Amino acid sequence: MPAALSIPIGNRFSDWKYESEPEPHMGGRRIYHARGKVLGGSSSINGMIFQRGNPLDYERWADQPGMDAWDYSHCLPYFKRMETCLAGGDQYRGDHGPLVLERGAADNPMFKAFFSAVQEAGYQITDDVNGYRQEGFAAFDRNLHRGRRISASKAYLHPVEDRPNLDVKTRAFVTRVVFDATRAVGVEYIHRGKTQTVFASEIILCGGAINTPQLLQLSGVGNGTDLEKLGIPVVADLPGVGENMQDHLEVYVQHAATEPLSIAPYLKWYRRPGVWAQWLVRRGPGASNHFEAGGFVRSNEDVVYPNLMIHFLPIAIRYDGSLPAGGHGYQIHVGPTRSNSRGSVKIRSRDPSEKPSLRFNYLSTERDRKEWLEAVGVARSIFAQPAFSHLDGGELSPGPNVKTDAEILDWVAGDAETAFHPSCTAAMGTGNDAVVDPGQLRVHGVDGLRVVDASVMPFVTNGNIYAPVMMIAEKTADAILGNTSLPRENVDVYRR
Repeated sequence: MPAALSIPIGNRFSDWKYESEPEPHMGGRRIYHARGKVLGGSSSINGMIFQRGNPLDYERWADQPGMDAWDYSHCLPYFKRMETCLAGGDQYRGDHGPLVLERGAADNPMFKAFFSAVQEAGYQITDDVNGYRQEGFAAFDRNLHRGRRISASKAYLHPVEDRPNLDVKTRAFVTRVVFDATRAVGVEYIHRGKTQTVFASEIILCGGAINTPQLLQLSGVGNGTDLEKLGIPVVADLPGVGENMQDHLEVYVQHAATEPLSIAPYLKWYRRPGVWAQWLVRRGPGASNHFEAGGFVRSNEDVVYPNLMIHFLPIAIRYDGSLPAGGHGYQIHVGPTRSNSRGSVKIRSRDPSEKPSLRFNYLSTERDRKEWLEAVGVARSIFAQPAFSHLDGGELSPGPNVKTDAEILDWVAGDAETAFHPSCTAAMGTGNDAVVDPGQLRVHGVDGLRVVDASVMPFVTNGNIYAPVMMIAEKTADAILGNTSLPRENVDVYRR
């Protein structure tokens, strides 16, 4: 049930339940990080928001040495191939792919107020944040259809699960990559309490931005000095493994509502049987993730393209499902999307079951803090517009007493949560800190080993990262199979 997206988060059966180290610029808080522990990975527990990022994100990628084939014209054909956009295919959108995308209805009256308010605040409405123009506000595409989540496993794995050359093992915990000198020849894993090894001509790691660098380090691929201190034989000295970690942090700017228009009543226990019954026939509030609209804006005139992401919800609620006192409300999720803070993933020992040390260093740079002040200002300015005057019951969070720059930053440090977009910890490139080559995503310094997941991004994209990860997988699948790459598609995109 899409509306029940908070249930798998924090559940030991579906979530790895990571925590960061105490964040030095957030009062020593440990930030919770959910990661999918099921088939489909985090696509099986995420918020189902489908955003490619800005086309200029990929120009930024392509500006790095050796990365020419990752500009938007090379990535667009793969974005299109993987999707069936129910709003319609065109030169920007696909209509025959395995990932079915349903656009948010955004028909709650609060969305009408939101779209009016953003225009009153001086922002534009755009037809499609995944099309010609990302900047502005629109209904969002979601990877759900007829009340069901479309995870990576549902779209790609389940349709081919009967293939004779496919063997899926669940509840198997990979402990290391097995090397013969510098060639990867297999993986060691624990299944039903027994350590086993499977051998293959090529190994592809898809563990994500936390598990992939963890496994590489456990296997002797990483910063040689760090590995030697832990007694791990060095197979390849790659100092970039686990470095360059990027993420999106967000806060909830929440208001109470004076009219009973929010979806809060559906959370009451006596309404849940009705919600469930409607969902069984693919209807009603259970059939949506309720992240049905939002947008992207620039925080100041010096920014070339959007650096703030905004999601609107017709309810005041936290990601874990907890509600503030007061009943009806509404909120904006907002945060910078191109922070220059950088973190790391480092194993603590040779024990694969010990969770790695995660340091994100949120709010650690002057630019990051400046953009946070601008982000909260943008959200507050939208809610202050006349379109919300008939609904506004007052600011719940951060609250009217939070006014000065110092007070706002203190609130962000004490209240912000991750948007669950860790990435870039085994970045592709050709420099000394690169981990995989841009053409094939093969790990530098070894043979027979590739990485295909969010860790290979050089920079996090401007939005939720499920769509870019799937594009990377589609594009690399052609490389692995030896297929000719899809021809590039040069289309006009919005530039300021």
